[in-house]
Amino acid sequence: MANILVVDDELGIRDLLSEILNDEGHSVDLAENATQARSARLSSNYDLVLLDIWMPDTDGVSLLKEWAAAGQLTMPVIMMSGHATIDTAVESTRIGAFSFLEKPITLQKLLKAVEQGLARSSAQAAAAPGHAVAEAGGNGAAVAEVPHHHALSAAVRVAADAGPEQHQGFDLDRPLREARDGFEKAYFEFHLAREGGSMTRVAEKTGLERTHLYRKLRQLGVDLGRNKRG
Repeated sequence: MANILVVDDELGIRDLLSEILNDEGHSVDLAENATQARSARLSSNYDLVLLDIWMPDTDGVSLLKEWAAAGQLTMPVIMMSGHATIDTAVESTRIGAFSFLEKPITLQKLLKAVEQGLARSSAQAAAAPGHAVAEAGGNGAAVAEVPHHHALSAAVRVAADAGPEQHQGFDLDRPLREARDGFEKAYFEFHLAREGGSMTRVAEKTGLERTHLYRKLRQLGVDLGRNKRG
């Protein structure tokens, strides 16, 4: 899990990016302007920052310059804009931005940029003394946590242990709709647990579009919070 700061003056953009990144298991802080971003940066260390260029008080490029001048540009910063020119993107990169995303931001481009940025962040952290030991311990803990997901229902655990023919974990003496909903809930809980709560991977595994998947999980009463990666 990474600590990510999203800075954008548009509420819809902040909510969307927060939802996607939270689904990927990251911890996300939000700032709607440069003032809030400065405060967040001073109080927390972030692995990555998504920074909008056009904001009402101080634009993102100016904030990027501030952080660079103050020695606070210790994390990868991905600039975002729907109106920036190539010159703006080049200037941002020259100042120290890791990359640039053009709005509207597609899910694929966002996740790829975040993955690359976090890889850079990890590479920078690797230079710190003792990191290799800490990183190995962190990876071990993540692997160890996988069997302890409580979202995997008892019915699915029985089915997984007994093989594909097992159906005794489900109460079949019910109306078809109720029985089907019960199975679908257990099915999605199983995949959420196995994928560590990643909605992106669950959507790929189950063959559903993300928006449809969200609606389905809410309809079935699946607790998404229980499946987040720790």
